[in-house]
Amino acid sequence: MKKFRPKKRLEVSEYIEGVLKGDRVVLSRAITLVESNLASDKRLAKEIIQAILPHSGNSIRIGITGVPGVGKSTFIEAFGKLLIRLGHRVAILSIDPSSQRTKGSILGDKTRMEELANKPEAYIRPSASGDTLGGVANKTGEAMLLCEAAGFDVVLIETVGVGQSETAVHGMTDFFLLLMLSGAGDELQGIKKGIMEMADMIVINKADGDNVKKSDLARRQYENALHLFPPSESGWTPLATTASALKNIGIDQVWEKVEEFKKLVDHNGYFLKNRQEQQIQWMYNNIHEELKQLFYGTDQIADRLKTLEQDVVDARLSPVKAAEIIIESFKKSI
Repeated sequence: MKKFRPKKRLEVSEYIEGVLKGDRVVLSRAITLVESNLASDKRLAKEIIQAILPHSGNSIRIGITGVPGVGKSTFIEAFGKLLIRLGHRVAILSIDPSSQRTKGSILGDKTRMEELANKPEAYIRPSASGDTLGGVANKTGEAMLLCEAAGFDVVLIETVGVGQSETAVHGMTDFFLLLMLSGAGDELQGIKKGIMEMADMIVINKADGDNVKKSDLARRQYENALHLFPPSESGWTPLATTASALKNIGIDQVWEKVEEFKKLVDHNGYFLKNRQEQQIQWMYNNIHEELKQLFYGTDQIADRLKTLEQDVVDARLSPVKAAEIIIESFKKSI
């Protein structure tokens, strides 16, 4: 039986040069490095990200989410193909902190989006799920920077399902797109108010055939709901529209609205302000993640935690007191 040998790591300069040339193989290897939890890989990844930083940021970053069964894969494929026809290069990343085993649905989506995946102007990549939402956000963010440095000028970040990951995606994108379905009058029940508040645009997908009237009704319901929310700081008025990714209806209007949004926020200064605030938040996310790893990565802490857990379970210590003890123990060890 042939023994598995891991690929030899490239030199930092080779990663940087390959990414900036748009070499997809090197880009994939660089993203794998970013996703690694090995200390040596993390050091390499930080050097690469720092070096490519001046070449990043030149894309429009679009977050795409929606309830299960909404047709995200079909929509993303139709949307991506439209963007390529318009001369853009499109990177598609997935973020799913809930799936430790499958690493998110985009592994399956890549086969369902086969036509898009085979186009040289498109790059589809699953994001490592990681153990925490902050960790996922950081790794996806770094993958996004690498894609931008490789020349992709539209980055689509897909979330799997509807949950906490939307907050992370909203915090790293410029435009947030929410895909919904028409139903039996209960459209507003199936999604959290907080996610709707984040949306810059709601698209009722699968608006074709017998579903056209129901989709138009859903659109009006969502538009009415959007008007109840406070005005957006960006100056943009969120809107709802209908589309059919399967029939390729209304997809071009979605992009037209994204372009309208970009023109507005460039003019009023919100685009740059939002990007700067996101960078600051990203810094704090990294601080929190590094501190957590520093704390939980210590064998002494891990052993002490097991004892404290039992003390809490047996009511010998309150959770508050146990936390105080472990924190004090950690402070003495550093």
